[in-house]
Amino acid sequence: MECAIYRQRTGESEQVDCRQADGGCQVTLDRLAALKPGEFAWIRMDEPSQDELQRLGKYLDLHPLAIEDAVQAHQRPKWERHGDVLAIALKTLWFVEESADVETGEVMIFLGPDFVLTVRHGADDPTLEAARRLRQQPQMARLGPVGVLHAVTDVIVDAYAQAALQVRTDLTELERCVFSPAREDVTEKIYTLKREVVEFRDAVQPLVPVMQHLTVSADHWPHEVEPYFRDVADNLTRTDTEVRALDDLLGSVLDAHLAKVSTWQNDDMRRISSWAAIVATPTLVAGIYGMNFAHMPELDWEFGYPFALAVMVLAAGLLYRAFRRNGWL
Repeated sequence: MECAIYRQRTGESEQVDCRQADGGCQVTLDRLAALKPGEFAWIRMDEPSQDELQRLGKYLDLHPLAIEDAVQAHQRPKWERHGDVLAIALKTLWFVEESADVETGEVMIFLGPDFVLTVRHGADDPTLEAARRLRQQPQMARLGPVGVLHAVTDVIVDAYAQAALQVRTDLTELERCVFSPAREDVTEKIYTLKREVVEFRDAVQPLVPVMQHLTVSADHWPHEVEPYFRDVADNLTRTDTEVRALDDLLGSVLDAHLAKVSTWQNDDMRRISSWAAIVATPTLVAGIYGMNFAHMPELDWEFGYPFALAVMVLAAGLLYRAFRRNGWL
């Protein structure tokens, strides 16, 4: 658990050492009780236990259902208001280049009059980058807890845009493989990337109405924060459009690849049929000559055997030439 105290008048911050045997909860509670007018606290928790979060939630007057959502960390992006506390669930998302996977986590944000509580699950921690931005932009800290909310949502949405760019790069590479002359079956790769895009879409699309609500709710916050939330909402809408386009393109790429695989199979069948016809012609001639009827003038002909071989070779050659002209071989 980490806790930082921000002074709205100056935008300065003070880090509180919460490293104690009890997990830092009591130190945080003591510092929250000592908040002065014009100060607010930002408490950052990483995968807390039920008891630890309940103890802090009781002091901050958090709703039990909101605490349960924060601990379980399997929520769709949403917002809920419980009295003076606004609870917002967000999906964090990042792209793993080594495996080309889109990994997701979750951040639950509780926004009160003089505190912000963020509960994080997953490997990615957007609160670290948000804290760095607040240090570089103290004017945002002067806006109060809503400034922290903007910083965290801005970092998460920026990560969405970066992940969408990397997914687009992988999709472009798949398109090159699909439409290249080489025979490479990339069906599994396309399906894997499509599954990642679906997970991406499930994180981005439900967040769009949440951000739109925050933009409307800016009427109840300092007037200066309104354009910042509009900017985050615009970036999220653009990323949402990009993700929808990626999903549609992947479906089209999969259809094109399956059509190409079907064409390969047709080509193979034509080649097999062509060679079967070429082999069947000499077999037909040999079968006729192998019947050994008594009245066959070719049996007494001196050039009968060479003539039969010549007919076989000529027929096979003519068929081979015809199939080559038609592109079957």
